[in-house]
Amino acid sequence: MEDFLSKIKSCLDIKSFTDMLKGQGKRVVFTNGCFDLLHHGHIHYLSEARSFGHCLIVGLNSDRSIRHIKGRGRPLLPQRARAELLAALCFVDGVVIFDEDNPLTIIECLMPQVLVKGADWSEDTIVGADIVKKAGGEVKRIPLVPGVSTTKIIRRIASLHAAYNNGKPSSRP
Repeated sequence: MEDFLSKIKSCLDIKSFTDMLKGQGKRVVFTNGCFDLLHHGHIHYLSEARSFGHCLIVGLNSDRSIRHIKGRGRPLLPQRARAELLAALCFVDGVVIFDEDNPLTIIECLMPQVLVKGADWSEDTIVGADIVKKAGGEVKRIPLVPGVSTTKIIRRIASLHAAYNNGKPSSRP
């Protein structure tokens, strides 16, 4: 049951793993994010990211990193829980937690052949894009599922909670 937990690795272990795969001629894909509340938009994104190669490595922002980027009240789930959720997905081959505000150090270490971000990022703002392209790799941008985001889900829950607490239960589930 806990076999998927072995996918959560240190940066050095992920590097050894991806170097072995590259030695076998396999394409390593890398993406990163907070994945604070895993939802179907994330599933579509990660599944498509994996389709660009043989192995998908996900860089996961640490709790400290998310608090610095997103502010008070985030993350909703601690980093270990978020890492386990990602590792349980069949199309994720490895998860590495990073404490910096961006994954540049991991990207420089792993040198994936494909770097993936959401289409909400322009290529010139994707951290590590220049390094990956200079090394002969590709940068891919994946369209987001319209209307789906962790922030929108949090707002919806807060709205339902406020309505409930004001004695006005919402008619929506």
